[in-house]
Amino acid sequence: MSTRAITYLTSLILAVAMIPLAQAAKDEIYTKRFGNSAASGYDVVAYFTVGEPTKGSKKFKLEHKGAEWHFASQENLDKFKENPDMYEPQYGGYCAWAVANGDTASADPKQWNITDGKLYLNYNGKIQKKWLKDKLGFIEKANKNWPSVLN
Repeated sequence: MSTRAITYLTSLILAVAMIPLAQAAKDEIYTKRFGNSAASGYDVVAYFTVGEPTKGSKKFKLEHKGAEWHFASQENLDKFKENPDMYEPQYGGYCAWAVANGDTASADPKQWNITDGKLYLNYNGKIQKKWLKDKLGFIEKANKNWPSVLN
């Protein structure tokens, strides 16, 4: 067999092997491709207590729903443990606007909003501007799409 044929067959086998990965359901909590930190390592409790994105520390971490959550303090970690549903970003931390539009996308923890006591993250500033124009309408759509967009 020629080198060209071997290269072709190898490429074909690798491509076929990747199909199940591409079609696999997404994780319930968004983490970056080569990481396991929820909310990109930001402290989700701090959005509510400090009112701004605050980087968490590996010193204060917790495993929850298959992801690692980081907090700026033991106090915030304890608050999360007591009531994770209160602090988790909606739609697993995926971009809320994308979920409203029937898809998923990564989220930038610096593009955030709290509405009716719930944390929403968006992909970037441009998307967040769209989100803020009709956030209640987008929330209604996203709630209908979640969690089916993970499949």
